[in-house]
Amino acid sequence: MGPGRRPAGPLVADPDVDRHRRRSAPQPAGRVRRFVRRYGWRAYAVPILAVATIGTLADLALDAPASSRTDAAAVVGAATPSVGVLPPVEEDAPPPAEADAGPTEEAAPGPAEGYVERGAGSVTVVDGTSPVYGTGPLQRFVVETEDGIEVDGAAFAGAVEATLGDPRSWGAGGRMSFQRVGAAEAAGGAYEFRVSLISPGSMETYCPGVGTGGYTSCRYGERAVINLARWATAVPHYDGDVATYRQYVVNHEVGHALGNGHEDCPGPGQPAPVMQQQTLGLDGCTRNAWPYP
Repeated sequence: MGPGRRPAGPLVADPDVDRHRRRSAPQPAGRVRRFVRRYGWRAYAVPILAVATIGTLADLALDAPASSRTDAAAVVGAATPSVGVLPPVEEDAPPPAEADAGPTEEAAPGPAEGYVERGAGSVTVVDGTSPVYGTGPLQRFVVETEDGIEVDGAAFAGAVEATLGDPRSWGAGGRMSFQRVGAAEAAGGAYEFRVSLISPGSMETYCPGVGTGGYTSCRYGERAVINLARWATAVPHYDGDVATYRQYVVNHEVGHALGNGHEDCPGPGQPAPVMQQQTLGLDGCTRNAWPYP
């Protein structure tokens, strides 16, 4: 056969050369030999990659942020919440409203010279900032009055301040402190609750569906809503003591805003708890305006 020409038929490897190559290369034994023979270089690469992967995963687990581990623990513990801890409320959903139920019979309208039966429906913040009253965690509040009710807003705000700043109120003994803030803070949401003076005819606007009957006051969402009729005339069983009733109704509705529920009369002749529904009756207790008299 001349140089450069290929033989006819298929090419066949020289068996002597192949035999020499097999003898010169180190041969693994048994199953390992078959594995290496089948997969070639990949037989060595796969174990190395597996070891590297396991090492990387271990490093990631050890370096996981503490917050991730804490969150996981919180999820595990969520099935057994601590006693007394309430579930969070969505920001867009106001807490359940609280109000003293209206009288069973429709209340007689107040005297025309005593208060306006229905205002404009809108409210205006009484501007200005007070000193901080008391010590303890600060509770900032906004005072507002309904437009068109012919009430001196500054005088109403002063009465609310004097009540919440009294050492017998909710801040007694350093439990909390209070400060009235004005229109700028109200616009920016820099406050904890509002105290609003609202006419009887607008109560359903500011306390929708809670059954005030235009007679009682209420707490709805962030607002402690004071009924103008009760502010002007109190209730019959207060025997004309309007000043004490005003202190009571502010402390009662603000008490709801601070998270307190209704209480019952503890016994005949004892001071009524401020969270008792004193607007509806005293049930044998004596009238009392203060959480800590």
